[in-house]
Amino acid sequence: MNKQNILLGRILGIPIRLDYSWFLIFAFLTWSLAAIYFPAEFGDWPTALYWMVGAATALMMFVSVLLHELGHSVVAMRYKIAVRRITLFIFGGMAEISSEPPSAMAEFWIALAGPAVSFALAILFTLMQPISSAAQPMLALAKYLAYINGTLALFNLIPGFPLDGGRIFRAVVWGITHSLRRATLIAANVGRAIAFLFILVGVWQFLIGNWSSGLWVAFIGWFLESAATSQVQQQTFRDALTGHRVQQVMSSNYATVPADATLEQLVGHYILVNGQQSFIVERFGIPIGWLPASRIRQIDTSAWPTTTAAQVMIPSGQLKWVQPDEDLWKALEEMERDGVNQMPVVADHQVMGLLRKADVFRYLRTLREFGASAS
Repeated sequence: MNKQNILLGRILGIPIRLDYSWFLIFAFLTWSLAAIYFPAEFGDWPTALYWMVGAATALMMFVSVLLHELGHSVVAMRYKIAVRRITLFIFGGMAEISSEPPSAMAEFWIALAGPAVSFALAILFTLMQPISSAAQPMLALAKYLAYINGTLALFNLIPGFPLDGGRIFRAVVWGITHSLRRATLIAANVGRAIAFLFILVGVWQFLIGNWSSGLWVAFIGWFLESAATSQVQQQTFRDALTGHRVQQVMSSNYATVPADATLEQLVGHYILVNGQQSFIVERFGIPIGWLPASRIRQIDTSAWPTTTAAQVMIPSGQLKWVQPDEDLWKALEEMERDGVNQMPVVADHQVMGLLRKADVFRYLRTLREFGASAS
């Protein structure tokens, strides 16, 4: 478990995580089903049954969302693209793949797989309704899940990037223009236009008295606009950094310390004196690991006098590192993928420097100020 979400387990080797925001939408959905939707549809149930069916339906809705994201993931893996994780959160779910699809056709099929799974589930739950008609709770669950899966599929097919429909649209533009960059910018800007339309509709709904649905629609529009803008910014960063190398940005601001140095010594002699944030740990002159200051902060201060650098370091065998001549954009993607803010730069088994996100963004500002041809 980390600070943002809970690891539920793995399916097909993919970590399945639950964001804390999920509990909010689960509680809200359970309440709306148990207190409003099901009493209007089925008026003679005991109160406890409304809540039981409401909670079961809300849970099954997120199982449906998980299957939707697994649809994307399975097709991505067929194209040899690793899936880092699937996260369930307040807006549904998200499958995070490790890289852009290799072709427009791959993008098309990966994007289409999720809505296809949702449509299949809608058909399945529709076919279940005659079978479950004798048991009203089962019928209620099947009816709602048929409706919600059909709605999920149709909503995701809206051509607003980064929704599935927006990715399908990007795949079509990519196939026509043969340029992923151009397709991304076009699809993201179309996505922003659709997001603003959602916001306008939400405001209008709010003004005519449908404040609840209006706020929700406007909130979805805001979320889509933020995601589309993020895609535009990401493409801008990629354009600026592509072609530049790690060695142009890496820093030599790290210290080499012996394996038996205590954390108290590192804090007193390095961190507090000159703000040192990274250490290469050596034994008999041979690098055996890397110790970022963030790992020291995770250790209780009372243990600093007796805890050594070797006990806290990241061993060289587990170390994530980059080469000096690696493309700077790809290196930044690796740091984002691994959730780290800095990585050692290694060549011929020797540490050459340190690549930090802060230095990359500082270099990006320099490129924007003085021109992308800066080197």
